[in-house]
Amino acid sequence: QVQLVESGGRLVQAGGSLGLSCAASGRTFSSYIIGWFRQAPGKEREFVAYIAGSGGSTYYANSMKGRFTISKENAKNTVYLQMNSLEPEDTAVYYCAASQRRTYLTRESSYDYWGQGTQVTVSS
Repeated sequence: QVQLVESGGRLVQAGGSLGLSCAASGRTFSSYIIGWFRQAPGKEREFVAYIAGSGGSTYYANSMKGRFTISKENAKNTVYLQMNSLEPEDTAVYYCAASQRRTYLTRESSYDYWGQGTQVTVSS
């Protein structure tokens, strides 16, 4: 079992950058794929990015490519999401989640463990 705790969310101006962290408990952290999702007010939760257990493979939603970078540090049981060139449309609660599946990893239903979320607000 894995427990996830996100941190780093705050108010930031448009065009700025922000880094989020997802700290995990559990001795088998490196065996999980970790994904980031976000949910804006009044909208469904959407996929942002995921990273393989080894940290060698990543995948991004099209709208995040080139602006967001996901990385993993297995020694610290932590996954990071670096967000650059932020826009007001990036305002959302950001969640990290863990999966041991190998397919359909852009879907919420593929993830078994979720953090509580961290609020990111981008002002115009």
